[in-house]
Amino acid sequence: MIDPSTLILFAIACLALTATPGPDMLLIASRSASQGKASGFATLAGIQLGTYCHAAAAAFGLSQLFLIVPLAYDIVRYAGAAYLLYLAWKTFRATGAALAPSDGLRGFSIAVVFRQGLLTNLLNPKMALFVLALFPQFVRPEAGSVALQIMLLATVLNLIGIVVNGAVILAASRLGRAFSGGGRFRRVPQILLGTVFAGLALRLAFDSRR
Repeated sequence: MIDPSTLILFAIACLALTATPGPDMLLIASRSASQGKASGFATLAGIQLGTYCHAAAAAFGLSQLFLIVPLAYDIVRYAGAAYLLYLAWKTFRATGAALAPSDGLRGFSIAVVFRQGLLTNLLNPKMALFVLALFPQFVRPEAGSVALQIMLLATVLNLIGIVVNGAVILAASRLGRAFSGGGRFRRVPQILLGTVFAGLALRLAFDSRR
């Protein structure tokens, strides 16, 4: 099993990476602002399940496919971009009531929001390459099952993500409620969420693996 000093070092690296604003944090924050903390946590849960899937793929060598076959990387990348553009289109077209911050959301159920977070993560090949690049640095084959070590590291990453992104969710949902009282600012969180989806789509479509 991984020794405690290696886990602590990995946890510090994860904290630095998770606390740095990035696409996942932006998506979680905008979802929380537009639909409340329940949807924010559902998005986070979907993203974290996706992290486990990428970790499992790395453990069994499947993530290396993106390095060996560039076409596979591009297919997943463009599929992810198309999915995000579809989400942006649905968000912009949704009524204000469907996206109002509420724990009892009708327009987008918690299950739908969770699935969107999961698919957004799974269809991002950069996440697969990130796991493939970071995790092996903290794995010691002589310490036991490599697959088990990788899944343990994924758990550490997700636990830190819950703490950091949980604070983001609570802050963003409170901000969203401030805009939900009506008037001309009512659709601001909705527009922000749609813009985030569109921006992530363009970023994924035009970014190279480097």
